[in-house]
Amino acid sequence: MSYGRFAQIYDQLMSDMPYDQWTRFLLEKKDQFNIQGKRLLDVGCGTGEWTLQIAQLGFEVTGIDLSDSMLAVASHKAQQSGVEIALYQQDMAEAGGFEPFDIITIFCDSLNYLETEEQLKKTIQNMTSLLNDGGLLIFDVHSPYKIQELFINQTFTYDDGEVAYIWNSFEGEHPLSVEHELSFFVLEDSSQDKYLRFDEFHKQRTYPVDYYKSLLENAGFKIESVNADFSTSLSPAAASERIFFTCRKQR
Repeated sequence: MSYGRFAQIYDQLMSDMPYDQWTRFLLEKKDQFNIQGKRLLDVGCGTGEWTLQIAQLGFEVTGIDLSDSMLAVASHKAQQSGVEIALYQQDMAEAGGFEPFDIITIFCDSLNYLETEEQLKKTIQNMTSLLNDGGLLIFDVHSPYKIQELFINQTFTYDDGEVAYIWNSFEGEHPLSVEHELSFFVLEDSSQDKYLRFDEFHKQRTYPVDYYKSLLENAGFKIESVNADFSTSLSPAAASERIFFTCRKQR
């Protein structure tokens, strides 16, 4: 998916994203499973906001994303901050050409943008080829509850005077899938209250926890923990919104 103009306003819209909580989750799992290496691949890195944060903690970070416009923003931010990050435009299901990593992260529900079961299966299988033996794959996905109860048939709005949007969500064509129709209005000329409008259409899809588990085990991962909502100890419950998987590539 290419985000185009959306990449230019993404960070403004996502300013309240809990990046610190993803960092805390990663660091706790790294310590818990005694991962000594710091080579990290951030899959679906987007504009690099979290990627930069983790690189500033001393990790040797590579980021991949399918969107060239998102990567352009990430590259500019890295240059401005003086942080060295390797960025590549790659499909997560086909990513390759790297020395093995100690940790792979797929955060901010990036896996939910894969539209087919085959894409998801290929992506999880591909992660094994990118990890060192004993390395960790950590990712989060939307829960079925979030898709069905908090997204489908809901409307969301936002307006800070410079950027506004209307976001409508509808049931998708597959089970546990949702389609998002978004209209953005970006201020171009405040003296004339002139706004530029552009539209985005996104699809997301999730699966039951047991289905993710089966794909991970078939790909050669040992599932170390399944947690909910940024807690490293809380197990998923009926109303959990975000499910975290921590998996180790078997030696």
